[in-house]
Amino acid sequence: MYTVLVSCVGKTGKPNLITLAWAMSTSVNPPLVAISIAPRRHSYASIEEAKEFVVNIPSMEILDATLFCGRRSGEDHDRLKETNLTPFPSRKVKPPTIKECIAHLECKLHSQFTTGDRTVFVGEIVKASSVKEAFTDGYNLEKAKMTFHIGGNDFATLDPKVSTPEL
Repeated sequence: MYTVLVSCVGKTGKPNLITLAWAMSTSVNPPLVAISIAPRRHSYASIEEAKEFVVNIPSMEILDATLFCGRRSGEDHDRLKETNLTPFPSRKVKPPTIKECIAHLECKLHSQFTTGDRTVFVGEIVKASSVKEAFTDGYNLEKAKMTFHIGGNDFATLDPKVSTPEL
């Protein structure tokens, strides 16, 4: 599963980040993305209140900041300040995009539902943006270096030299 940094803004207006490994595209028309969050997480209430969020795609270059945001609560830490990540105004939603990320999906809450001990928030993508070099003519794996969580404290990225064999 690829790792994302979701930004949100609650009642206080203070932006927060949460690291998630549970994110996926669910529809092309309309463009939808789903994220899964435990109700006890600080960002959960912010997304439920504001009904919008941004899915930021980090690269391996900011792995330390990504890990920090996943291991420290936004209740006790100012994740943006402590990681030196740069919030940038989004175009269509209140939560900021994160400048150091390679792509950003600005979302309005489409729906939500409970699945066991998590809630799946489905966002309709109202604006998408990316670092041009990372996504020219598809993914540029050498520039994108997307972060994949493979379990526990282990992360990886894709090797651009590995390709699918001809059939």
